[in-house]
Amino acid sequence: VVRRRLLQRYEHQPFISCLAGFYSCRWKRYQRRRTEPGKCCCKTRECVFFPLLVGAFCFSLVFLYMWGEAKNDYNNFDWYNYGNLGFWFLWSLVLLIVSAILFMYITLLLVLAMCLLAEGQQLYLHWSHKIGTFLVLGFSVTALFILSVLWGDQWKTVRLSFQITAPYLHIGAITIMVLLSWPVALHAIRADKKVVQVVIVGPYLAILLFLFLIPLGMYSPCIREMGTLGPKPALIGHRGAPMLAPENTEMSFQKTIEHGGDGLETDVTISYDGVPFLMHDSTLRRTTNIKEVYPNDTAQNAALFSWDTLKELNAGTWFLKDKPFSCMGSLSRTDQNQAMNQSIYKLSNFLRLADSQNKLVIFDLYRPPEKHPYRNSWINRTLEVILNESGIRPHLVLWLENDMRSFVQSVAPGFQQTVGSKAPVEDLLMDNIARLNLAYTEMSSEDIRKYSEANITTNFYVISEPWLFSLAWCSGAHSVTTNAVHTLKNLSQPLFLMTPQQYNIMWILTDLTAVLLISLIFAL
Repeated sequence: VVRRRLLQRYEHQPFISCLAGFYSCRWKRYQRRRTEPGKCCCKTRECVFFPLLVGAFCFSLVFLYMWGEAKNDYNNFDWYNYGNLGFWFLWSLVLLIVSAILFMYITLLLVLAMCLLAEGQQLYLHWSHKIGTFLVLGFSVTALFILSVLWGDQWKTVRLSFQITAPYLHIGAITIMVLLSWPVALHAIRADKKVVQVVIVGPYLAILLFLFLIPLGMYSPCIREMGTLGPKPALIGHRGAPMLAPENTEMSFQKTIEHGGDGLETDVTISYDGVPFLMHDSTLRRTTNIKEVYPNDTAQNAALFSWDTLKELNAGTWFLKDKPFSCMGSLSRTDQNQAMNQSIYKLSNFLRLADSQNKLVIFDLYRPPEKHPYRNSWINRTLEVILNESGIRPHLVLWLENDMRSFVQSVAPGFQQTVGSKAPVEDLLMDNIARLNLAYTEMSSEDIRKYSEANITTNFYVISEPWLFSLAWCSGAHSVTTNAVHTLKNLSQPLFLMTPQQYNIMWILTDLTAVLLISLIFAL
């Protein structure tokens, strides 16, 4: 018997040694005698620090989930940093990688701690890991605070994501609770005081009950009866196809057309001599070679250049150098050569292209700065190009600019009048509004249905992630503005789609299986 016990102890030592080594950096010095379950095995300082470890895990998980779901807006984040730092870099991708590494690190520490407790070992977190825990906690809290202040709309994105991910998060949370039931049961049943048992089991059961019932409050437009899903939303290329070609160039719009896009979106600025051209930024620094040609004019407003100057600039080499999207694929040699030879695109040429391919167009029209010759006639000049120079059929134009809307309606009654904010249906009908152009964070299936009943269609921007496009599809959106026409065109149905009966079966089976397993574990 003695020999058997010694053999069991010998066989058990390597496992505990590894746990203690990774957690405490004590590869040989660990507690030889196991503490009985239910007894306190840790020093007060370690008992206080353990909740900090759990807190760091929770905050890092929240930030990683938030930033992972924010992938749709990474380009906006990088563009914001470009405006502040003056150079382009994929900071969004760096932040994702760092947050993932920190989360895996803190998760490993927490798993090691749980294993040590299950083995009845004392917790002694090495000082370097304590510094690491504070680093993870500080990074996660600081990042969440900064993003909440500067980019608070991302919490709306998180709430929208739950309409897709909640069923799977529910299954994952229940699985974790089943795994935790073994150490909870072991320590609770062998505790010598009922108060200790209540302290251990009470919170566990409360969380478990909450998880069991949380699907009652869940809503997703993708949980619907068979045959009630509406048509796939039309795809409008945001500045063309900016993942495949330099934005707002002829190549970019041609790529959108090649991949079956239904419309083209762009940004219009007016040159100093009255030629409307396509440019998103207020300066030429990001998307042209202005720094090489006119290094002293990089900060000057794009509208203050003449068209003769603008048309000589290269608008494509930056795309190959900066690679503005982290998910960009490699371009063929032909596409690379074509991208390198792109120039700034005139509005009239853009409209002729759209008309020839029967594509809708929508654009943001920027008013020229002070002292610009067309400061007060910018809308008239744009209308002149649309109606007299381009020859585009009026019904293809989604007119978004709100200034002088009545005048625009009088001279171009065929335009589809579009507004960028929600309003009462009566007011929209009075202004002859045919379409809403809304940020995707304002997505609501109820509002879409309400406007649709009044023959007002809804477009959401900018939607590039398949999960977000799936949600827009299920919500009844008529069209979306996207950076990824080439990807979304291939979706034949939403990524998540099930009937209420299927979801109820999944929910009930998950809960019943969890109850059965947890009951067996506590009984054993």
